[in-house]
Amino acid sequence: QAQLVESGGGLVQAGGSLRLSCGASGRTLSAYTRAWFRQAPGKGREFVAAINWNGSKRYYADFVKGRFTISRDITKNMVYLEMNSLKPEDTAVYVCAADPAYTGSDPTYNYWGQGTQVAVSS
Repeated sequence: QAQLVESGGGLVQAGGSLRLSCGASGRTLSAYTRAWFRQAPGKGREFVAAINWNGSKRYYADFVKGRFTISRDITKNMVYLEMNSLKPEDTAVYVCAADPAYTGSDPTYNYWGQGTQVAVSS
């Protein structure tokens, strides 16, 4: 079993930036796809970004292209989400996920964290 723990959330003004981190313990996830999802109040879980095992392929939801960047450090078992030009509609709980094979946008990943809150004020 792997445990994923997110950090880096907080309150920021519109136009600001945040960097989210997701650490893993219990299992080495160097060969796993890593992803970020988000869930706003009253809404379902929404795909944000994913990165394949070696970082050579990255996938983004259309609404974050050009603003968010996903990256990973295999040696540290970490994945990051750099978020720039934040908008109030980006307010949500951001959750990281991992899967040994799946690389898509459906919320069917094998491992999930608890999430970190991001709030963007106007």
